[in-house]
Amino acid sequence: MTDIKKIAPYGSWQSSITSEKIISSGNSYTDLHIEKEMTYWIEMRPQEEGRCVIVRRAEDNSVRDAIPKPFSARTTVHEYGGGSFTTCDGVIYFVNFADQNIYRYGPKDQHPIPITKDEGDIRYANFFTDKKRERLISIEENHTVSGEAINSLVSIPMSGNGPKAYLTSGADFYSSPVLNPSNNTLAWVQWNHPNMPWDETELWIADITTEGTLANKRKIRGEPGESICHPLWSPDEILHFVSDLNGWWNIYRIEKNNTVNVTPVEAEFTQAQWGLGSRYYGFTDRHTIVAAMNKQGIWELLYIDIPSKKFKKISSEISDIGRSGIKVNSSTIIFEGARTNESFSVFLHNTLGYVTKLTSNEIDGVSTGDYSIPTPITYATSSNDTSHAFYYAPQNSGFKGPDVELPPLIVMSHGGPTGATNTSLNLQIQYWTSRGFAVVDVNYRGSTGYGTKYRRKLDGNWGIVDVEDCINSARFLIAMGAVDSKRIGIRGGSAGGYTTLSSLVKSNVFCAGASYYGVSDLRSLAQDTHKFESRYLDSLIGPYPENEELYKSRSPLFNTKEISCPIILFQGLEDRIVPPNQSESMMKSLKEINVPVTYLEFEGEQHGFRKSETIKKALYSELKFYSQVFGFTITKPF
Repeated sequence: MTDIKKIAPYGSWQSSITSEKIISSGNSYTDLHIEKEMTYWIEMRPQEEGRCVIVRRAEDNSVRDAIPKPFSARTTVHEYGGGSFTTCDGVIYFVNFADQNIYRYGPKDQHPIPITKDEGDIRYANFFTDKKRERLISIEENHTVSGEAINSLVSIPMSGNGPKAYLTSGADFYSSPVLNPSNNTLAWVQWNHPNMPWDETELWIADITTEGTLANKRKIRGEPGESICHPLWSPDEILHFVSDLNGWWNIYRIEKNNTVNVTPVEAEFTQAQWGLGSRYYGFTDRHTIVAAMNKQGIWELLYIDIPSKKFKKISSEISDIGRSGIKVNSSTIIFEGARTNESFSVFLHNTLGYVTKLTSNEIDGVSTGDYSIPTPITYATSSNDTSHAFYYAPQNSGFKGPDVELPPLIVMSHGGPTGATNTSLNLQIQYWTSRGFAVVDVNYRGSTGYGTKYRRKLDGNWGIVDVEDCINSARFLIAMGAVDSKRIGIRGGSAGGYTTLSSLVKSNVFCAGASYYGVSDLRSLAQDTHKFESRYLDSLIGPYPENEELYKSRSPLFNTKEISCPIILFQGLEDRIVPPNQSESMMKSLKEINVPVTYLEFEGEQHGFRKSETIKKALYSELKFYSQVFGFTITKPF
């Protein structure tokens, strides 16, 4: 017998996807690592107040936490971190979040032992072991100096005995230091203000002297406007890297001083480099690369034969690769992957073809019939251009909407803004679709995965093309007859919060908006943010203060008179990327002109909520907000 669905108003459906279940399955993963037969990763656990735990899968296939409580492996270099640990012969070297020092923790240690003991705010990230010289090579970010922090490449004795040594400095930023197999040449990426790593970077190498210092430092790649990342030496000592030289982030190698594209396709082999330590390719042998490729927002894993440049798809149903990327050695691939009906997990794939799922975010009591599967859409937008998004229809195994009613729509704007959304199972999208909302998740112009030309369409146009693409995604679905034109909301966090607020200024298509730690005053952001993003707005808007009036005209805070619909604002009080005054000022301005506004602030939260109670309260408050604006009754459980 076929189950008969209950008919109930959209938005009011009873859902098995609750905030509690989202939290219980809400571990996220970073910093994948392989050493011999052991694999490692970091789990961020909301149930432990956002603690970042190194987890190890040993040779006997056992999986255990590799650092004790209360230690949390998380660096704050660039504020976004990444590259928080490495290993050598089973000994773990990691950055502890509380003090940002590097600790050593091996099988014979009773507790982690600090090997840096810095006074003041000095941070480390993206390090690796130079075993021959018994040292770590690391990025250092020194905040003890007056003015802007100073970034350098340093070496640190693995024993903790002896001073650190400065290998190179002078550039504004460094990333991805890596030794060749002979341990005599170091490669790295560096760049300077006003560039972000996806704008323009340089690839450098240097010889390592017998004393361990760097000699003959030289730039070997880096044309104006070329974005380079992920240098890596092949087993036969050939330097590879990712570059967008041909308009797509492809993998290149340097052969006899010539740069050769190993992957000449209209696809991308990286994501926007917000975090450190990730990579999206590696070598099984000198002829074979394993790589993750993104084509039009859909990822797949490939074997690449270097001599022939032929691709072979690795059998897998994976459609997304996470920001942790992949790590590879001669026998093992570890990657963070997801499917449309399965959220991100850590997978192990060996060269014999066996795939092992090392982690799981599965939740009990949720039917796959409650999951909405995304449909890629491409639609017309401004300037005779097109934009991309993923559309999720309302879906619940036990409910359907009345025939005379269309569902409300939530437009989602991703953060960055240089970044992208994907098709992985995202329970914070399914939370809405399983209650009867339609969702469109927008990869507006400026998003990654669609080539350099598409990514650069945001240059000088932040607050314009991203806004137009969000507005036109809603209009596209309205014209299709898929959603209720009188119940359209928009939500986003960080840069997506800015796009949300700007969309409410520019259009009356929206009836409600939810901003999570969103930017409201571009002028304030240009003057009061961290080093990594301190010149980001130069490319997105224009140099400041020369373009102060343009900054003001594109700031939602100075255009609140154009907003007429209710807004809810969420803010972490320890946010150093988008400080609390951004949301506080917006709230006060809206109240002054009697626009309905709700403001929720959270102690102890930074940029991106990590605590379980915060996540629960935020989701419930947003659901309640929509119920009041769109006119439906919410149903337990929440």
